Amino acid sequence: MQRVLQLLLVFKLITVASHAQITPIDASPTLNIGDPAPPLRVQWLKGAPLQRFEKGKVYVVELWATWCRPCIAAMSHLSGLASKYKDNVAVLSVDVYEQKTTSLEKIKAFVDSIGRSMDYHFAADDSNSVVADWINASGEQRQGIPRSFVVNAEGQLAWIGYPKQLDEVLPKIVNDTWSIKDALAKRNSDRHLAILDDSLRFELMKYDRDSFNPASFDKPDSTILMIEEIVKKEPRLKYAPFIAFKTFTCLLQTNPSKACEYGRVAMVTSTYDDPPYDLIIIGIGLYADKISLPAEIYELGAQAYQMEIDRIPYPELVNTFKYYNKMAEWYWRAGDNSKAIEAEQKAIEALKSKRGF
Repeated sequence: MQRVLQLLLVFKLITVASHAQITPIDASPTLNIGDPAPPLRVQWLKGAPLQRFEKGKVYVVELWATWCRPCIAAMSHLSGLASKYKDNVAVLSVDVYEQKTTSLEKIKAFVDSIGRSMDYHFAADDSNSVVADWINASGEQRQGIPRSFVVNAEGQLAWIGYPKQLDEVLPKIVNDTWSIKDALAKRNSDRHLAILDDSLRFELMKYDRDSFNPASFDKPDSTILMIEEIVKKEPRLKYAPFIAFKTFTCLLQTNPSKACEYGRVAMVTSTYDDPPYDLIIIGIGLYADKISLPAEIYELGAQAYQMEIDRIPYPELVNTFKYYNKMAEWYWRAGDNSKAIEAEQKAIEALKSKRGF
């Protein structure tokens, strides 16, 4: 897949744009769950300007850009939420991270082109204050956009996440059954675990093959031993994305049967992030034509592809036929011809839905 290099280099810690200011992952956020929501200093483009966050009303502040296809895809979903909760919730989308060549007039023209189909508030961050006061202050700049912030009826920041997750979170916040205390504890715990997982990249790198030295080689056994010591000290790291990737790929080289056993658990275990099913795919892809892998590994990889397809938030933006095609190949390598044919048929159907087929 196209993102192999990015995932290997940053391990799911995503930057958003070349002009965005990047803060180290271990920098403490100055805006957190439970804090008063910062004021919105924006240029209003559609809907009555909101001067302040009023007590008794819930607000969804969604950040987007005209170049961001997932942001555009999320708009119909946000419009539906605005209609569903029109008596309790105000939804507003703020344009951020625009290209320097995109003027405020162009953004306004884009919003006007949407028309009545998106019935909620739109604004633009023309002074970069939203980026500074919301994204950078909360430490969310590495997560990219679209990004949603929910302000509860008390004016507190209650939740931060992706727009697709609002269906689960928003009813609890509206009904006042959402625990700020629990949400803050989880956010802080996840952040701590993410920092640990990220910091271990350099410690474990010394066991990797030096790409500039052809005579060097990987030391997977040494890596596994070190990971075992790390996990003894912090058991929650066992299936964290980076540790999971290193563990799985090292086991592929030394004990594929154990790799399969480990991978099955890793693919359904969430830590500070989603289960690392995508990293399982990358790991198998790295070694598929380098070493002999048993059928069960390819079957695991095919299942991981299905998990990735099931979790794509906006399938219309992704070439899912490529995923199904690779799934078919791996089922074929696993010796399951019927599932291989079934996956290839799904690839063909997904390709037919593409414009210009």
